[in-house]
Amino acid sequence: MREVSLRIDRYLVNTRVTPNQLTYLMTLCGVLAAPALLVPGIWGAILGVVATQLYLLLDCVDGEIARWRKQYSLAGVYLDRVGAYLTDAAVLVGLGLRAADLWGSGRIDWLWAFLGTLAALGAILIKAETDLVGVARHQTGKPPVQEAAAEPRSSGMALARRAASALKFHRLILGIEASLLIVLLAIADQIHGDLFFTRLGTAVLAGIALLQTLLHLVSILASSRLK
Repeated sequence: MREVSLRIDRYLVNTRVTPNQLTYLMTLCGVLAAPALLVPGIWGAILGVVATQLYLLLDCVDGEIARWRKQYSLAGVYLDRVGAYLTDAAVLVGLGLRAADLWGSGRIDWLWAFLGTLAALGAILIKAETDLVGVARHQTGKPPVQEAAAEPRSSGMALARRAASALKFHRLILGIEASLLIVLLAIADQIHGDLFFTRLGTAVLAGIALLQTLLHLVSILASSRLK
């Protein structure tokens, strides 16, 4: 997106548009992924990708404009994090509602909506676990955590962490990656003639989110980040 965002920056840098306003727009685009995914068929999945890609584009633009103008603020950092939380949650909740087949002719199966919401909760908790390390250190008067402190003290835990990082399965519950997966699932559904693959994907992402929430918490507690 940097190739695109830098071209857009030139039209915005001398306007009255503020970085925080761009961040609000970024968050709106991310949240719109949820209702977009409710559109049946492949088009709903494509609209979800468009929404998350606009989110990603504006995520680049607001930071670039802020750095160019030197308009740094705590509010901007905070709003950026809120946008990330909401976008990840919106995509996964939208996936769950899509799997529940809200507009279908049959009975709505709320199990899938629950699993999508569960996946969204896991995605948010993972981000919160990371952010709360900074909160805990600040409240106890400790300096910000150093990169080396993220390494688990146990060699076995460190090996497991590197394996998980190499597989990158945790990225599937991030909004941008999840939206791309949803398109693939929608194509498979179109061929199969039902929502089997979307529902399978919803269940898998819910499982990944729950597993990753637990593993991430263990990883933090096993590292030196809280020392």
